[in-house]
Amino acid sequence: MTAPTLTLGGELVVRRLGYGSMRLTGSGVWGFPQDSEGAKAVLRRALELGVDFIDTADAYGPESSELVIAEALRPYPAGLVIATKGGHTRGGPSRWHPDGRPEHLRAACEASLRRLGLERIDLYQLHTVDPKVPIEESVGALEELRREGKVRLVGVSNVSVEQLQRARSVTQIVSVQNRFNLGDRSSQPVLDVCERDGLAFIPWSPRGPARAGEAVEQLAAARGATVSQLGLAWLLARSPVILPIPGTRSLEHLEENAAAAGLELTGDDLAVLEGARVPGPPPGAGVLRRFKRTLRRVRR
Repeated sequence: MTAPTLTLGGELVVRRLGYGSMRLTGSGVWGFPQDSEGAKAVLRRALELGVDFIDTADAYGPESSELVIAEALRPYPAGLVIATKGGHTRGGPSRWHPDGRPEHLRAACEASLRRLGLERIDLYQLHTVDPKVPIEESVGALEELRREGKVRLVGVSNVSVEQLQRARSVTQIVSVQNRFNLGDRSSQPVLDVCERDGLAFIPWSPRGPARAGEAVEQLAAARGATVSQLGLAWLLARSPVILPIPGTRSLEHLEENAAAAGLELTGDDLAVLEGARVPGPPPGAGVLRRFKRTLRRVRR
């Protein structure tokens, strides 16, 4: 089954199962992948499987993820949306430093345009909030880039409800990218805002923990699926604004992720997953309310 679609900013229709390219780098998200040709093969196969939304960032590598995407996929097929991010600098493997200064974001965006070989980035996202820079100033730089035609749509990442509200006071925000999965539902309040207002919610680390509670693992075995597939299917069923972006450098895992779009969850399945207590932060507020709404959709 093909993943259902959503529309970004009322303009770009994409399937609700994308691909996140952070893993197409070296250890610690640093440098080029050990197997560059294998990484390119994964990207090409993702498109063959129907993926039309690829998420990356200038900090992945840094730079190498964007370069691998361009080498693998240019000339880009019609309808492919490439989203990238700026706002982090790197000091080495697994070392991340926020930089939300307007001058940095402008330089980062223009460098991403060159690496990706694009005249305009479909979705450009503030990668993180810099505690030293008001989010209004950071997002204001992205709005200037949008007005100049270098960016089509603007998104934010790793934000609270209050930060999202402040960003939206500056420009139209079409998407939010926060961590969210079976084991970490702490961004539920942000998801609630996205669903209410029609913003795309792009959960990073969507597959969640490799192991889950006994009930989830038993459900996976009964459905002939992996726990990760259940986690992705749960996200797709949970809200029509959710756009998961599982990433992998393995063709086998790519196929596994794609198959999750065809996994139909019953009301009983959803009850198990909503009530799951898997490693990670406790579920966010409103879980019961959200489950009831999801269950109503299943019964229609």
